[in-house]
Amino acid sequence: MIKVTNKYSLNVKTVLAFLLLSFLFNVSVQAQETNNEEIKRIQRSIFIFNFTQQVSWSNLDNLDQFKIGVLGPDRTIIDLKSLSLKRRIFNKPVTVINFNSVKDIRDIQVLYVNNQYNYDINAILEQIASKNILLITEDYNYNVSMINMVNVANSFEYEINKNSLENEGFEIAESLGNNAINSSDKWKLLYKDASKNLNKTKDTSALQEEIIKNSKKEILDKTKTILYKNNVIDTISSKLNDQKNWITQLNKYNKIQNKKIEDKIAIEKQLEHIIRSQIDTLKLQSETIRESNEKIKVQNDFLTTLYQDIEKKQAILEQNDNQISKLKLFNYLLAALVLLALIACYSIYRIYTSNKRLLRTLKQKNTVIYNQTKELASQNKELEQFAYITSHDLKEPLNTISGLIVLLLEEYEDKLDEDGKMSLNFINESSLRMKSLIDSLLEYSRLGKIKEYNAINTTNLIEAIKIDLGSMISKSNAKITTKNLPIITGSDVEIRLLFQNLISNGIKFIDPNTTPNIMISCVKIEDEESQEYWQFAVTDNGIGIPENYQDRIFAIFQRLHNREIFEGTGIGLAHCKKIVESHGGKIWLTSKEGVGTTFYFTIPV
Repeated sequence: MIKVTNKYSLNVKTVLAFLLLSFLFNVSVQAQETNNEEIKRIQRSIFIFNFTQQVSWSNLDNLDQFKIGVLGPDRTIIDLKSLSLKRRIFNKPVTVINFNSVKDIRDIQVLYVNNQYNYDINAILEQIASKNILLITEDYNYNVSMINMVNVANSFEYEINKNSLENEGFEIAESLGNNAINSSDKWKLLYKDASKNLNKTKDTSALQEEIIKNSKKEILDKTKTILYKNNVIDTISSKLNDQKNWITQLNKYNKIQNKKIEDKIAIEKQLEHIIRSQIDTLKLQSETIRESNEKIKVQNDFLTTLYQDIEKKQAILEQNDNQISKLKLFNYLLAALVLLALIACYSIYRIYTSNKRLLRTLKQKNTVIYNQTKELASQNKELEQFAYITSHDLKEPLNTISGLIVLLLEEYEDKLDEDGKMSLNFINESSLRMKSLIDSLLEYSRLGKIKEYNAINTTNLIEAIKIDLGSMISKSNAKITTKNLPIITGSDVEIRLLFQNLISNGIKFIDPNTTPNIMISCVKIEDEESQEYWQFAVTDNGIGIPENYQDRIFAIFQRLHNREIFEGTGIGLAHCKKIVESHGGKIWLTSKEGVGTTFYFTIPV
């Protein structure tokens, strides 16, 4: 048995040693491969950082940080992030960003792409064109990228496409160009060398895999042999243990048989005496138990009677409690009804007195409103008559004056000197200007009378106004942009006039050498009474309005500039104010001279 165990232990130690050597061999091979890969990953990151620092950047002073993008699920992003914690580029912090798609590339200075992820280089170049992004690729074809790296043994070589770099406005350091591959033949030769090294590495790896495979097979065979021997040894040990147990039991049996017969008889007598004593004790206990049972039966009968009596009394108490609860509930309900009746009576009295006071107040207000309505109706009638007189009676003599002046200029042109002609022209221009003022006044008097309100898509409305003002916009090269414009409710004609006046003012009141830029936006707001409004903002980059004129800019016929500099009647903003107020809103402005003006107005939702 001992010899078998020692032999078994020796075989196990041999197998374990062989397994340990095999494991260490595999680990050393894998560690060497892993170590080489780690070195190349670090070299790759250092190459990318070095390339970046040897290229000139036109917008370097405007950058707060340097951003490097990695396209695809590449582990290089981890190495770059690790290196960015230790190094800066042009003394600026470095941020590394990952992109999964070519169309997502934006807002970076450097882009790294590995050919193993099969991204189309032409699509990448088209995406980053004219964005001042340096493209660094790995293992792409010769002269297709800006800077292209190639794996050579345990390091990298690179080639530079100077035309591509110059097209994007980059200039490279002399040392970077001197160390680059400068011909396609050398590039192909590097590829061939890399392919040879790769094939040699593959052959070496295949040989090592074959050796490992044979070693594993040999270990497996020896392990099976050892397991078989171990099973045989276990079987023999089990049989020996069974025999030993049988001998032990046989010895115990023989000792019992060898006891003396006298001892057995003495033991039996002693046991008989003990059994009789226990029988007497059991009889005495049985009598005591019988007497106790009779007493317990009497007590149970008494308790049963007592329980029945308690149950009857409990039922009576429950019935009384139910009646008391009903009475209490009734009293509570009655008290609540009385209280509610008192509250209702008091409320009705308060409502009656309040309604009575309100009725008196309403009667007084109705009387005031009726008087004001009559007065407004009279004033509106007078305004309509004034508008009629303005449109017919006042315009007619102006038309006659204009016609006579034209006739004089045509018939007596040769008889008038230059001063006479100039005077007639001044008279004609003044009459036409007065006619324009009368038309503007007539139009102002008509504003606010249209009560038919419709849904207006302000985005479509602005596009229509752009078409109407096409000549002015084209002449000034004006740019009009909109943002978050809603659908509102109002008068089509008046809202159109409102936006047209504000847009035309933004184009007209501007420095000669400045291109008009007008922005129209809208937000939803609430006032103190929770009334919702659309708040529009029309912002221009014009000459601005002085602060001392901003309070009276919305008054009728108010002009801030000479008519020879800026044309107009000075009634446009008055129109805007009347249109906004007739729709239930208000209009105001903020302005700064030489910077521009923003007109704000609200329309109820």
